[in-house]
Amino acid sequence: MARRLMQAAGLRQGSVANLARQILDHEKGRHFPREWAHAYAAAFGMEPDDLFPVPRTDGHDAVAAVMGTVKVSGLDPWDDDVKRRAALQLIAAIGAGSVVPPGVMEELLSGIDHVLGRTDDVEEWERVVHEYGHRIYRQPFESIVPAVTADVVAVGELLKRGRPPREQAGLLRVSAGLSGVLAEALGNLGEDRAARRTWHTARRAADASGDRMLRVWVRGRAAQWAGWASGSRHSVMNLVKDAEQIADGTPSSGLARAYAAGAYMAASHGDMATAHDTLDMLKRTFEHLPHGSGEQTILGFQESQLHWNEAYVHTIVGDGRAGVAVDYAERLYPPTAAAPIVNLRLMRAVHLVRRGEVREGTEAALETLQGRPRPVMATRQLAEQVLDTLPGRVRELPAARDLRELITAA
Repeated sequence: MARRLMQAAGLRQGSVANLARQILDHEKGRHFPREWAHAYAAAFGMEPDDLFPVPRTDGHDAVAAVMGTVKVSGLDPWDDDVKRRAALQLIAAIGAGSVVPPGVMEELLSGIDHVLGRTDDVEEWERVVHEYGHRIYRQPFESIVPAVTADVVAVGELLKRGRPPREQAGLLRVSAGLSGVLAEALGNLGEDRAARRTWHTARRAADASGDRMLRVWVRGRAAQWAGWASGSRHSVMNLVKDAEQIADGTPSSGLARAYAAGAYMAASHGDMATAHDTLDMLKRTFEHLPHGSGEQTILGFQESQLHWNEAYVHTIVGDGRAGVAVDYAERLYPPTAAAPIVNLRLMRAVHLVRRGEVREGTEAALETLQGRPRPVMATRQLAEQVLDTLPGRVRELPAARDLRELITAA
């Protein structure tokens, strides 16, 4: 019987002897088989309601209910079984070194939360979003996506239940932030369609929340992503204009990101006047932003990011100040900021090639990219710009061919 129950429950391993002792307790009426009710029904080929009928209202079943030998009205005998399966999923995921599936932790903890009368803590969820804003610069995108996805699912379930207006608005803010982080990670993994769809959802959630600064941030960051993902100038500038209009003159990190996107989109199309004008607007916006700790976060805008964007615009338009701007920006980043530093070194390579140091620039770009696991969007585009800047006669140099192969493989 124990083996049949294990097979019905889908368990490949476990102690048959231990389960056999539990079955004896079930048969003697010592314990109701909550954890194994579905397995009993499957093993006997019966409907669960026939095998474990609702108790009668006479004295016998009333006593039996108190003793725990029958299903008690108002309690769900399947609830514990759902939690058991959730526990098995958690143990299996941890044992295999994989990510815990969405919803598992919520199911496991729901009973405790119910007893404690827990409300959905919007402030706690917002702290989760801010933590992801930092983690996305420190962890591989492959590990970020499953974790953020699980939290997106959890918040989505909370939103479906309906909440008081203020709490609902808070959860919408959280969902917009989580969606933005997820879109960023997906985009850097090359999943452009998924990223575009997720940015769209992030904008809708931000708009529904009514949080103006969040609405600006989602558009500003989405504009940056679209620029790196080879989006059209029209689509990028529409996002920039939307962010500017919603901000209505109020400085924010999102508005700074929007101006950054506008500046390097203009630069990439050879519109130097617009690029420099937009860069000036970025600088004026940054002057009014609160100064943070300097720790990188996708949700903020640091001085290092200001000078990174300035270096990029100078590099793309071929400004002679590019080399100095790159050197200054790189000094502002901590050694652990691998991706921004890699991108700055690729800008330096572009600058070297532009001023005629072709071999040095090409080899510098190759050295920068070698051993890097997977380039982010900006890195891929900058590496391609190194190749595009090369004179036709030297594009077949060994270093240039190796650089092209690295980009193609990525």
